[in-house]
Amino acid sequence: MSVVSAVAKRIVPLFDRVLIQRAAAETKTKGGLLIPEKAQSKNNEGVVVAVGPGARTESGDTVPMCVTVGDKVLLPEFGGAKIEMDGEEFQMFRETDLVARINN
Repeated sequence: MSVVSAVAKRIVPLFDRVLIQRAAAETKTKGGLLIPEKAQSKNNEGVVVAVGPGARTESGDTVPMCVTVGDKVLLPEFGGAKIEMDGEEFQMFRETDLVARINN
């Protein structure tokens, strides 16, 4: 069992929250040159690891989530709560904070 799937089973987001693992920053260019750590840009893509059941309306109905586990999403530059478990770093966002879902 991978670390990501173990964390996904232990952390269950509430309501409209989504647990995301950011994609690693590029360390090499397409030509093979190494990029210094300070010059590496923060990657705004991530993979959904766990999702909550959805937001609630005033009448108590649950609004279904637009993303599912395994979706690639585009993240805002700032925001999200940083969570570190088992040496892996994750971020928790509200579904409304996600910018877009990336289709391959």
